[in-house]
Amino acid sequence: MSSNDSIRKTLIVAFSLCIVCSVIVSAAAVMLKPAQEINKTLDRKRNILAAAGMLDDSRSVEEQFAQVTTRVVDLRTGRFTDDIDPQKYDQRKAAKDSAGSKVLSSDQDQAKISRREHYALVYLVENEQGEIDKIILPIHGYGLWSTLYGFIALESDGNTVAGLGFYEHGETPGLGGEVDNPRWKSVWPGKQVYRDGNVAVGLIKGAVDPANANAAWQIDGLAGATLTARGVTNLVQFWLGENGFEPFLDNLNAGEA
Repeated sequence: MSSNDSIRKTLIVAFSLCIVCSVIVSAAAVMLKPAQEINKTLDRKRNILAAAGMLDDSRSVEEQFAQVTTRVVDLRTGRFTDDIDPQKYDQRKAAKDSAGSKVLSSDQDQAKISRREHYALVYLVENEQGEIDKIILPIHGYGLWSTLYGFIALESDGNTVAGLGFYEHGETPGLGGEVDNPRWKSVWPGKQVYRDGNVAVGLIKGAVDPANANAAWQIDGLAGATLTARGVTNLVQFWLGENGFEPFLDNLNAGEA
Protein backbone atom coordinates (compact mmCIF):
# COMPACT_ATOMS: atom_id res chain seq x y z
CA MET A 1 0.00 0.00 0.00
CA SER A 2 1.38 3.37 -0.99
CA SER A 3 1.81 6.16 1.55
CA ASN A 4 -0.48 8.31 -0.60
CA ASP A 5 -3.31 5.79 -0.16
CA SER A 6 -2.77 5.82 3.61
CA ILE A 7 -2.91 9.61 3.77
CA ARG A 8 -6.04 9.66 1.62
CA LYS A 9 -7.80 7.14 3.85
CA THR A 10 -6.80 9.11 6.94
CA LEU A 11 -8.22 12.30 5.45
CA ILE A 12 -11.43 10.53 4.43
CA VAL A 13 -11.91 9.11 7.93
CA ALA A 14 -11.18 12.49 9.54
CA PHE A 15 -13.55 14.29 7.18
CA SER A 16 -16.30 11.73 7.75
CA LEU A 17 -15.86 12.01 11.50
CA CYS A 18 -16.18 15.80 11.28
CA ILE A 19 -19.38 15.48 9.26
CA VAL A 20 -20.90 13.03 11.74
CA CYS A 21 -19.95 15.21 14.73
CA SER A 22 -21.37 18.29 13.01
CA VAL A 23 -24.66 16.53 12.36
CA ILE A 24 -24.87 15.35 15.99
CA VAL A 25 -24.08 18.82 17.38
CA SER A 26 -26.56 20.50 15.01
CA ALA A 27 -29.29 18.02 15.86
CA ALA A 28 -28.67 18.47 19.58
CA ALA A 29 -28.83 22.27 19.21
CA VAL A 30 -32.13 22.07 17.35
CA MET A 31 -33.61 19.64 19.87
CA LEU A 32 -32.47 21.66 22.88
CA LYS A 33 -33.55 25.07 21.54
CA PRO A 34 -37.19 24.85 22.71
CA ALA A 35 -36.05 23.92 26.23
CA GLN A 36 -33.50 26.75 26.21
CA GLU A 37 -36.15 29.26 25.17
CA ILE A 38 -38.48 28.05 27.93
CA ASN A 39 -35.70 28.40 30.51
CA LYS A 40 -34.81 31.85 29.17
CA THR A 41 -38.41 33.02 29.47
CA LEU A 42 -38.72 31.51 32.96
CA ASP A 43 -35.53 33.24 34.09
CA ARG A 44 -36.78 36.57 32.77
CA LYS A 45 -40.03 36.19 34.68
CA ARG A 46 -38.10 35.27 37.82
CA ASN A 47 -35.98 38.42 37.53
CA ILE A 48 -39.03 40.62 36.97
CA LEU A 49 -40.68 39.23 40.11
CA ALA A 50 -37.44 39.55 42.10
CA ALA A 51 -36.94 43.19 41.09
CA ALA A 52 -40.42 43.98 42.41
CA GLY A 53 -39.82 42.09 45.66
CA MET A 54 -42.54 39.61 44.72
CA LEU A 55 -40.55 36.40 44.23
CA ASP A 56 -41.56 33.55 46.53
CA ASP A 57 -39.29 30.51 46.13
CA SER A 58 -41.93 28.26 47.66
CA ARG A 59 -44.24 28.82 44.69
CA SER A 60 -43.77 28.27 40.98
CA VAL A 61 -42.63 31.25 38.92
CA GLU A 62 -45.46 30.73 36.42
CA GLU A 63 -48.06 30.80 39.18
CA GLN A 64 -46.69 34.04 40.58
CA PHE A 65 -46.25 35.65 37.17
CA ALA A 66 -49.93 35.08 36.42
CA GLN A 67 -50.64 38.33 38.29
CA VAL A 68 -48.35 40.28 35.94
CA THR A 69 -49.66 41.77 32.69
CA THR A 70 -47.14 42.40 29.91
CA ARG A 71 -47.81 45.42 27.70
CA VAL A 72 -45.93 47.25 24.96
CA VAL A 73 -45.31 50.98 25.23
CA ASP A 74 -44.41 53.23 22.33
CA LEU A 75 -41.61 55.32 23.82
CA ARG A 76 -42.15 58.00 21.18
CA THR A 77 -45.67 58.73 22.43
CA GLY A 78 -45.56 57.40 25.99
CA ARG A 79 -48.67 55.32 25.35
CA PHE A 80 -49.60 51.66 25.12
CA THR A 81 -49.76 50.10 21.68
CA ASP A 82 -51.36 46.91 20.43
CA ASP A 83 -49.45 47.02 17.15
CA ILE A 84 -46.64 44.91 18.63
CA ASP A 85 -47.05 41.39 20.01
CA PRO A 86 -45.35 41.38 23.46
CA GLN A 87 -44.77 37.64 23.20
CA LYS A 88 -42.72 38.01 20.02
CA TYR A 89 -41.06 41.39 20.52
CA ASP A 90 -37.28 41.30 21.12
CA GLN A 91 -36.35 44.61 22.70
CA ARG A 92 -32.59 44.05 22.49
CA LYS A 93 -32.77 43.15 18.83
CA ALA A 94 -34.93 46.20 18.10
CA ALA A 95 -32.36 48.47 19.75
CA LYS A 96 -29.79 47.39 17.15
CA ASP A 97 -32.14 47.80 14.20
CA SER A 98 -32.12 51.21 12.51
CA ALA A 99 -35.80 50.77 11.62
CA GLY A 100 -36.77 49.86 15.17
CA SER A 101 -34.78 52.44 17.09
CA LYS A 102 -33.41 55.95 17.03
CA VAL A 103 -29.89 57.31 17.39
CA LEU A 104 -29.38 59.23 20.61
CA SER A 105 -27.43 62.47 20.57
CA SER A 106 -24.52 62.86 22.97
CA ASP A 107 -26.72 65.06 25.17
CA GLN A 108 -29.48 62.46 25.24
CA ASP A 109 -27.30 59.37 25.66
CA GLN A 110 -26.83 59.49 29.42
CA ALA A 111 -26.88 55.68 29.65
CA LYS A 112 -24.24 55.24 26.89
CA ILE A 113 -26.43 52.93 24.80
CA SER A 114 -26.13 54.78 21.45
CA ARG A 115 -29.62 53.83 20.26
CA ARG A 116 -33.02 53.65 21.96
CA GLU A 117 -35.66 51.27 20.70
CA HIS A 118 -39.06 52.68 19.70
CA TYR A 119 -41.00 50.17 21.79
CA ALA A 120 -40.47 48.73 25.25
CA LEU A 121 -42.09 45.98 27.28
CA VAL A 122 -43.58 46.99 30.62
CA TYR A 123 -44.99 44.77 33.33
CA LEU A 124 -48.02 45.76 35.40
CA VAL A 125 -49.22 44.19 38.63
CA GLU A 126 -52.83 44.83 39.60
CA ASN A 127 -54.49 44.51 43.01
CA GLU A 128 -57.78 42.75 43.71
CA GLN A 129 -59.70 45.86 42.68
CA GLY A 130 -58.06 45.84 39.26
CA GLU A 131 -55.97 48.91 40.01
CA ILE A 132 -52.27 49.10 39.16
CA ASP A 133 -50.18 48.17 42.19
CA LYS A 134 -46.69 48.03 40.69
CA ILE A 135 -45.03 49.07 37.42
CA ILE A 136 -41.93 47.11 36.40
CA LEU A 137 -39.70 48.63 33.72
CA PRO A 138 -36.69 47.21 31.84
CA ILE A 139 -33.51 49.28 32.11
CA HIS A 140 -30.00 49.00 30.71
CA GLY A 141 -26.89 51.07 30.33
CA TYR A 142 -23.11 51.00 30.45
CA GLY A 143 -21.15 50.65 33.69
CA LEU A 144 -17.37 50.27 33.84
CA TRP A 145 -16.80 47.11 31.80
CA SER A 146 -20.19 46.13 30.50
CA THR A 147 -23.78 46.92 29.73
CA LEU A 148 -25.95 46.21 32.75
CA TYR A 149 -29.44 44.81 32.09
CA GLY A 150 -32.11 44.83 34.75
CA PHE A 151 -35.52 45.96 35.95
CA ILE A 152 -36.72 48.74 38.22
CA ALA A 153 -40.09 48.44 39.90
CA LEU A 154 -42.19 51.44 40.93
CA GLU A 155 -45.22 51.68 43.17
CA SER A 156 -48.55 52.73 41.66
CA ASP A 157 -47.67 56.44 42.01
CA GLY A 158 -44.92 56.01 39.40
CA ASN A 159 -42.51 57.80 41.73
CA THR A 160 -41.72 55.50 44.66
CA VAL A 161 -39.19 52.73 44.01
CA ALA A 162 -40.42 49.23 44.90
CA GLY A 163 -37.18 47.48 43.97
CA LEU A 164 -34.34 47.08 41.51
CA GLY A 165 -32.27 44.20 40.20
CA PHE A 166 -29.76 43.43 37.45
CA TYR A 167 -29.81 40.05 35.75
CA GLU A 168 -26.86 40.47 33.41
CA HIS A 169 -23.60 42.41 33.62
CA GLY A 170 -19.83 41.99 33.51
CA GLU A 171 -18.77 44.30 36.33
CA THR A 172 -15.87 43.44 38.65
CA PRO A 173 -16.80 40.93 41.38
CA GLY A 174 -16.58 42.49 44.83
CA LEU A 175 -16.60 46.03 43.40
CA GLY A 176 -19.06 46.95 40.64
CA GLY A 177 -20.42 43.43 40.97
CA GLU A 178 -21.91 44.53 44.29
CA VAL A 179 -24.98 45.54 42.31
CA ASP A 180 -25.96 41.92 42.99
CA ASN A 181 -25.57 42.31 46.76
CA PRO A 182 -28.98 41.82 48.45
CA ARG A 183 -28.06 44.36 51.14
CA TRP A 184 -27.40 47.06 48.54
CA LYS A 185 -30.54 46.22 46.61
CA SER A 186 -32.56 46.46 49.82
CA VAL A 187 -31.86 50.20 50.15
CA TRP A 188 -33.81 51.02 46.96
CA PRO A 189 -37.42 50.36 48.05
CA GLY A 190 -39.09 53.53 49.30
CA LYS A 191 -36.74 55.93 47.51
CA GLN A 192 -38.29 58.70 45.42
CA VAL A 193 -37.53 59.16 41.73
CA TYR A 194 -38.71 62.68 40.85
CA ARG A 195 -38.14 66.00 42.55
CA ASP A 196 -39.59 69.22 41.20
CA GLY A 197 -40.33 67.48 37.91
CA ASN A 198 -36.80 66.13 37.42
CA VAL A 199 -35.27 62.69 37.94
CA ALA A 200 -33.33 63.06 41.18
CA VAL A 201 -32.70 59.50 42.37
CA GLY A 202 -29.07 58.42 42.19
CA LEU A 203 -26.07 56.91 43.95
CA ILE A 204 -23.82 58.99 46.17
CA LYS A 205 -20.33 58.42 47.49
CA GLY A 206 -20.53 56.51 50.76
CA ALA A 207 -23.64 55.77 52.78
CA VAL A 208 -26.77 57.89 52.87
CA ASP A 209 -27.33 59.95 56.01
CA PRO A 210 -31.02 59.53 56.93
CA ALA A 211 -30.99 63.02 58.42
CA ASN A 212 -29.94 64.56 55.10
CA ALA A 213 -32.71 66.54 53.42
CA ASN A 214 -31.95 64.74 50.15
CA ALA A 215 -31.92 61.23 51.64
CA ALA A 216 -35.22 60.25 50.00
CA TRP A 217 -33.54 60.47 46.57
CA GLN A 218 -30.12 59.10 47.51
CA ILE A 219 -28.76 55.55 47.23
CA ASP A 220 -25.68 54.19 49.01
CA GLY A 221 -22.65 54.19 46.71
CA LEU A 222 -20.61 51.15 45.68
CA ALA A 223 -17.29 51.17 47.54
CA GLY A 224 -14.34 51.13 45.13
CA ALA A 225 -16.60 51.14 42.09
CA THR A 226 -17.10 54.81 41.26
CA LEU A 227 -17.57 54.30 37.52
CA THR A 228 -20.06 51.45 37.93
CA ALA A 229 -21.99 53.55 40.46
CA ARG A 230 -22.03 56.46 38.05
CA GLY A 231 -23.22 54.14 35.30
CA VAL A 232 -26.10 52.84 37.44
CA THR A 233 -27.16 56.40 38.25
CA ASN A 234 -26.97 57.38 34.59
CA LEU A 235 -28.97 54.42 33.28
CA VAL A 236 -31.67 54.74 35.93
CA GLN A 237 -31.99 58.47 35.31
CA PHE A 238 -32.06 57.95 31.53
CA TRP A 239 -34.81 55.32 31.56
CA LEU A 240 -36.92 57.25 34.05
CA GLY A 241 -36.30 60.51 32.20
CA GLU A 242 -37.83 62.25 29.21
CA ASN A 243 -36.12 59.97 26.66
CA GLY A 244 -37.22 56.85 28.53
CA PHE A 245 -40.38 56.08 30.48
CA GLU A 246 -41.20 59.47 32.00
CA PRO A 247 -43.78 60.39 29.30
CA PHE A 248 -45.42 56.99 29.77
CA LEU A 249 -45.51 57.34 33.56
CA ASP A 250 -47.02 60.82 33.22
CA ASN A 251 -49.69 59.50 30.86
CA LEU A 252 -50.37 56.52 33.11
CA ASN A 253 -50.89 58.76 36.14
CA ALA A 254 -53.19 60.98 34.10
CA GLY A 255 -55.17 58.01 32.85
CA GLU A 256 -54.11 58.72 29.26
CA ALA A 257 -51.69 55.86 28.57
